[in-house]
Amino acid sequence: MNKTLLPIRLVFVVLCAAAGWLVCYSVQDWDGFRQRAIFIGLSIGVLVVLVDVMLRGFSLRGLTAIAFGLVMGIFISYLISTSPLFVRSEGDAPQIFYLVQLALFLIVTYLCTVIALRGKDEFNVVIPYVRFVPHEVESPLVVVDTSALIDGRIARVCQTGFLGAALIIPRFVLRELQAVADSTDPLKQARGRRGLEVLGELRKIKNLELRIHESDAKPGEVDAKLVFLAQAMRAKLLTTDYNLAKMAEFHGVPWLNLLMLAQSLRPALVLGETLEVELLKPGKEDDQAVGYLEDGSMVVVNHGRPSLGHRVTVEIISVLPSAGGKMVFARLLGNGVG
Repeated sequence: MNKTLLPIRLVFVVLCAAAGWLVCYSVQDWDGFRQRAIFIGLSIGVLVVLVDVMLRGFSLRGLTAIAFGLVMGIFISYLISTSPLFVRSEGDAPQIFYLVQLALFLIVTYLCTVIALRGKDEFNVVIPYVRFVPHEVESPLVVVDTSALIDGRIARVCQTGFLGAALIIPRFVLRELQAVADSTDPLKQARGRRGLEVLGELRKIKNLELRIHESDAKPGEVDAKLVFLAQAMRAKLLTTDYNLAKMAEFHGVPWLNLLMLAQSLRPALVLGETLEVELLKPGKEDDQAVGYLEDGSMVVVNHGRPSLGHRVTVEIISVLPSAGGKMVFARLLGNGVG
């Protein structure tokens, strides 16, 4: 039980018991029923608190949907009851007419409330341009920006199942991605098309919840709108844009960066460790050859020039940090030629 709500609930129960005692105190005829009245007030208070605990997962979105359903149900039942279909003649019993109206009111109100609860995600209330997220979904939410889609690694991460979250892609991100794909610059055009291909790959992944969020933003407001959207939906922000990530961090929005994830997953290389690498091109020195590990780290192999184009076994003799990750220096084991 929430520590903040606990004293409030206790005070409420005590006040209910005191209310029962005050009722008997103000009505002299009930003077002999004070203990029963206190017990009844106490029971009512406990019952209300239990209902409060049961409704702990009920959100403002659900309350809004119920209120809307009740109002629409009352309005529709009133229109039907006052229509020519329910004109009472002189021979009709008033009790039956009243029961029919009551049944109509209960049935229509119930149906409207249920329909409103089922479609509560379509309410744009409280936050005008934010569609509410289903509360029943236990998985966290992640808002994806354009840079993460263009990066492309998000599809491979989602295929592994490590990202157990529902992906939220705002409509303005799709428009921005389409604008990049339609650019006259060949480089931008290629990046935009790659982002659109990644979207198609995400659609094909099973058990991945992908939602298109109907939200609008002007070109200069995209970053601010992404941060606000993630903040309003209590979601994380997935991006490779460093400036956007820092803006999200300033506003208290958790952010995910695929570049940092890739760096953290790079295996630790130890001096003396042996590994296999394919030598792809000559090195700067006359006898050197260069290969690459799966994470993109460069491996410079001494005396590896004769083994170009072959996969060889090397021993690590030095590891240096670089802008692209790590630069590994190694020496060839054996004769080297595969």
